[in-house]
Amino acid sequence: MSATSGQGLPEAGGEGTRAVRAGLPEAVKHEPTLPGPVFAAHFHLPGEVTGPYSYGRDDNPTWTLLERAIGELEAPGQDGVETLVFASGMAAISSVLFSQLRAGDAVVLPSDGYQVLPMVRAQLEAYGIEVRTAPTGGDAQLDALDGARLLWIETPSNPGLDVCDIRRLAEAAHARGALVAVDNTLATPLGQRPLELGADFSVASGTKQLTGHGDVLLGYVSGRDPDAMAAVRRWRKIVGAIAGPMEAWLAHRSIATLQLRVDRQNATALVLAEALRERPEVTGLRYPGLSDDPSHKVAAQQMRRFGCVVSFTLPTRARADRFLDALRLVDDATSFGGVRSTAERRRRWGGDAVPDGFIRFSVGAEDPEDLVADVLRALDASAS
Repeated sequence: MSATSGQGLPEAGGEGTRAVRAGLPEAVKHEPTLPGPVFAAHFHLPGEVTGPYSYGRDDNPTWTLLERAIGELEAPGQDGVETLVFASGMAAISSVLFSQLRAGDAVVLPSDGYQVLPMVRAQLEAYGIEVRTAPTGGDAQLDALDGARLLWIETPSNPGLDVCDIRRLAEAAHARGALVAVDNTLATPLGQRPLELGADFSVASGTKQLTGHGDVLLGYVSGRDPDAMAAVRRWRKIVGAIAGPMEAWLAHRSIATLQLRVDRQNATALVLAEALRERPEVTGLRYPGLSDDPSHKVAAQQMRRFGCVVSFTLPTRARADRFLDALRLVDDATSFGGVRSTAERRRRWGGDAVPDGFIRFSVGAEDPEDLVADVLRALDASAS
């Protein structure tokens, strides 16, 4: 059963109201507002195969409600936009790449994107697909579009926080016959809506800020072309990269607080970035919400919120490690977007072209003054 947008509130509804109500079924007396997770491998199916649910790898009522909710956030008021949920963000990414590309095709990936993309590149090339890469900043992917079948955009990029002009790239790609997918993980649907900016697919890891509690692995793909989305759905069925009903239910429950979390985290991220700007040991500070950030002008044109991630570099690996050890309100952990602030030295994973002292900092929902004080104290403590 397809979950499409436009089944909830009117487009004029506020984002907080939309997040709270997104995907809820019609009220039934004595039934819960949000039905509990449906745990079913198979469904009662006498006679001819009709109706939406038959087997647990194909569809599940809990997925349907979540898919509807995400669709209402990604494309409010738009008909014909379908959303499919997956077991993880990587499952969602893979579903688009491997369902849309064939041997002999070319795909353009960001050279500064998610660190797992080099692994994806190796697999694509093993299937006979040409992979081209270019940085996110400056819309550099434009120069690699000729003859490509698919353009993959990640904006803001992870972890460098560069931003590209989605509308400009989408128009150029479509003029050359290419599809466009945007990784919307860092922005969330409340930060930007790629489909409205011309993308064919909006793809994200729901593990991050969408669900926001660090306890769910999830991914999704939203798109408006029925044939392209049918291919994505077929890939999900073949690979079996399906979300568990409990994970889907937890995700839907968590979306109700998305606007509250996003607004708090984004506001605090700007406060933290402004405080870090005054520290002499901090270099390479990036946050698209800063008025002097290299990406601010483009980001302000297409983003309604600038995200919860701040990146910066400390002078050495040792200084960065001491800083992380000295933090008290911040967990040294990977991932981002959770209500508890996290930070990590990204070079430890080996996949990002960043300095040894590069820090990716995910701002949580703590009181801004407490979080900033903890960071400044840790910077002081790490100096010796």
